[in-house]
Amino acid sequence: MLEVDCLSATLSGAPLVDEVSFTLAPGRLHALIGESGSGKSMTAFSIMRLVPEGVVLSGRAVLAGVDLLSCPPAELPTLRGRGISMMLQEPLSALDPVLTVEAQLVETIRVHHPGRAHTARTLALELLAEVGLHEPLRWLTAWPHQLSGGMRQRVLLACALAGSPKVLIADEPTTALDASARTQVLENLKGLAARRQLAVLLLTHDLSVVSSTCDEVSVMYAGRIVEAGPVSTVLQRPRHPYTEALLASLPARAVRGKPLPVIEGQVPLPTDRIEGCRFRPRCAWADTRCLTRPPLEHGVACYHPRA
Repeated sequence: MLEVDCLSATLSGAPLVDEVSFTLAPGRLHALIGESGSGKSMTAFSIMRLVPEGVVLSGRAVLAGVDLLSCPPAELPTLRGRGISMMLQEPLSALDPVLTVEAQLVETIRVHHPGRAHTARTLALELLAEVGLHEPLRWLTAWPHQLSGGMRQRVLLACALAGSPKVLIADEPTTALDASARTQVLENLKGLAARRQLAVLLLTHDLSVVSSTCDEVSVMYAGRIVEAGPVSTVLQRPRHPYTEALLASLPARAVRGKPLPVIEGQVPLPTDRIEGCRFRPRCAWADTRCLTRPPLEHGVACYHPRA
């Protein structure tokens, strides 16, 4: 459905995203995981061509035969929403506080389906019901501040689906939700992907979300993909030292009486000039070979992959 090939984004020569590649398939959820600052959101905004002025994009992001990175700017408004849509992290910020749910959702439907403008309100109610918002007629006339966090997230999801996209990017959709609302949103997202044959790219730092929801995963560090593959394989048998360190730091894997392992140091800034593997300063496995850039071979970018 979407093929991303060697996607790069640079600002004044500093790499924000560096030759990222992955493929999204219909009906499946692909997770992009990593620490804050790893480049997940910048990857998503680069695919959508919604980057700040001065950021230079290269590579390809092909959606249904159309390269999003090289198509004429006049085609982008149609492609965004009807081809690929994005669900932002914080719904209270993403939703307009001075417009009701109905006004925002109906406007989105009319923009992407002008021929169905006369039935936009009916479609809005159907969308709200589909994303799991109970009593949609009651909440259609509500203002965003009158909704709970989980309800706002469902409204945002309905807006993202209003154009009937083929690909949905969900940026940390459960970060601000409690455990119950998080489970409901994730189950709904997985059901929508199956029913609509929607390809979903899920950006998250929560490995429990990945293990329970996604089919494939790409692990990102400092703008690069360091490991990729099926979720069951990557999370059960991590091969890159960064993936292994992430899993080891999960509270669920803590050993009673021992401190929880942490990854010493921090993600480097794009302006930090680190030769070779960018995880090298934090890696216990590093040697002189890591001074050169490790390729992504067999799903892992490391000279010392676990067997």
